[in-house]
Amino acid sequence: MPKNPDTTSTRAVYGKREDRYLELVRRFPLRPLRSDADLDAAVAVVDSLIDQDELSAPEQDYLDVLSDLIEAYEDETVPIKPVGDAEMLRTLIEAKGVTQAQAAKEAGIAESTVSEVLTGKRKLNRTQIGKLARYFHVGPGAFAFAG
Repeated sequence: MPKNPDTTSTRAVYGKREDRYLELVRRFPLRPLRSDADLDAAVAVVDSLIDQDELSAPEQDYLDVLSDLIEAYEDETVPIKPVGDAEMLRTLIEAKGVTQAQAAKEAGIAESTVSEVLTGKRKLNRTQIGKLARYFHVGPGAFAFAG
């Protein structure tokens, strides 16, 4: 009876490049992060990898998994307070380096609407959120739809 080929070991996946993957695992084992010290060490490894011009397949796989571990730790330990539409819109306008009037015109929304949102007198509706999300190249979830 023929033996099934091994398709799950690091040697089968990476061939001779397996050594680089194992070197990374020895440098920083892929396990759940449990402290800020673990987080800092993981971020240092990620930084060293993304500073390279090109990553090998083992390096890219390692980076993907380590990034997932960082995200999981941060999701549990770093609370992110919700941001209101006014603050989000103000930040996006500033980051894009445009004026309120430019943002309103280019997004296809009345300038008065943008002004009222920024002063907290008005909430964005679905249509406005969609236009602003497209204009600023963000997901609509960046804005808090109020109903």
